[in-house]
Amino acid sequence: MPSLEPAILHADDALIVADKPAGLLSVPARGDERQDCLASRVQALYRDALIVHRLDMATSGLVLLARGPEMLRRMSLAFEQRVVGKRYVAVVQGHLADDAGEIDLPLGPDEENRPRQIVDPVRGRRALTRYRVIARSGGGAGAVSRVELKPVTGRSHQLRAHLASIGHPIVGDPLYAPPESAARESRMHLHAAGIAFIRPDTRVPMSFESPVPF
Repeated sequence: MPSLEPAILHADDALIVADKPAGLLSVPARGDERQDCLASRVQALYRDALIVHRLDMATSGLVLLARGPEMLRRMSLAFEQRVVGKRYVAVVQGHLADDAGEIDLPLGPDEENRPRQIVDPVRGRRALTRYRVIARSGGGAGAVSRVELKPVTGRSHQLRAHLASIGHPIVGDPLYAPPESAARESRMHLHAAGIAFIRPDTRVPMSFESPVPF
């Protein structure tokens, strides 16, 4: 079984960048058995670390933590103002027809199948994802595409629900891919590979990359 220990890529007196493995929660969930998470593991090293944004448990990659409530407030504001650049890489089922494009579909909760999200033109909130095909391989039922994804908005399960909604679910996705195909994979093929932002206290640009593990 792969290690669930996160790697600390950067740490200073204001910010921490961690590389979260797939299978580790970002924050605690309900139940005593679901308290182990990225936030608690980083806080064991840096007591004042506060998580700024989350990745789904099945997603790996870069997560930003702030040291103290003031830096948390400032970085959370940067996310709200969409001035933090995030780049993901995924492997999806099938060959996307276009080399690049946008998925602009409103998302809302599937009330009968939480925590799934669905396209909901009436009650959903606007969600926008930009994509670029890196490579296509295989054919027939084994056809897959490797894609770069840049979420403009930050809705729950946005990338996963968007790709599934256009007929290209992420390989290994336990919620959105067909059950028989998800069961064949050891993990979901979605990785937060890049993050870039202007550090609010010094106004210095910062960027980090994480190698894609699949």
